[in-house]
Amino acid sequence: MNNFSVKLTTHKKILEVNNSMCHNFYYVQYGRIYNENDTLYRQFKFVVWFDIFDVMEYFEKEVVTRREIADYANECAWGSCEAYKDLIKSFSDCKAFYDWCNETIKLFVENYSKADILNEALNQARIEETGLNIPKVTEVTMIDGKWAIVSEFIKGKTLSQLMEENPEKKQEYLELLVDLQLEVHSKTSPLLNKLKDKMNRKITQSELDATTRYDLHTRLEGMPKHNKVCHGDFNPSNIIIAEDGTPYILDWSHATQGNASADVARTYLLFWLNGDIDGAKAYLDLFCKKSDTAKQYVQKWMPIVAASQSVKGNEKEREFLLSWVNVVDYE
Repeated sequence: MNNFSVKLTTHKKILEVNNSMCHNFYYVQYGRIYNENDTLYRQFKFVVWFDIFDVMEYFEKEVVTRREIADYANECAWGSCEAYKDLIKSFSDCKAFYDWCNETIKLFVENYSKADILNEALNQARIEETGLNIPKVTEVTMIDGKWAIVSEFIKGKTLSQLMEENPEKKQEYLELLVDLQLEVHSKTSPLLNKLKDKMNRKITQSELDATTRYDLHTRLEGMPKHNKVCHGDFNPSNIIIAEDGTPYILDWSHATQGNASADVARTYLLFWLNGDIDGAKAYLDLFCKKSDTAKQYVQKWMPIVAASQSVKGNEKEREFLLSWVNVVDYE
């Protein structure tokens, strides 16, 4: 029987479904199995599932920090690692244990809309056909009674991480962000949902009064109709730079086809939501310069985009977005 050794990578990732009802997390540990002459035999990963209430019980607290969540996951995973090491030493063929190589699993809570999950996977598949650099969907499945989307794992750092680690290069990273967004907007995908239809539906669902909703619907109807691919959540945390320097665009759950300036307005507001007002202004200036788009044109979309986005998110975000609805003059 061959002898095997296990080397665990330092890459660990905690993912949370971006939904206010979500309290499920998972922790992914990556590793490699080497044979006796130190040749790579197989790569693997395994997943530790846990609930936020497990973390609260562990720390005996009703409110826990992201650091505590990470510490809890780390302890769970390393405990599992020892068990996996023992298994690997006991068997010459590890294939049966490690079939999830180089994949990322996005797990949804049990009551998450099945239609939304399948639409997200379909969006990603349609974007793949445009030729954009994105992780490819490999499977839609169920794990422990919960729906999951499995896609390629891209090892690297997000643009937001790089901005934090190298603040002196922020302008360079903003340039890359805008260039990638322009590449997205250069594509078409005729089967994607229409941006205007989605925004009209969201405005109707908002907490705004009937007069304001009517005004926003009218403004939206009067905006030019385009059919460009729009990401819908384009921001530095959804760009990952692989180890070889290749950028990949993540999270296509909100993808639509429509007017690119609406997508830009959304990115601008996301910078604001993250407290990076200088970054928001620098981003908009850069985009308008590179695309030869009038800043006033993008600004016309901001109340419409803010209203349509106000139906989701926490109360603080909703309050901020609604404050933009009646804004007339912009800097």
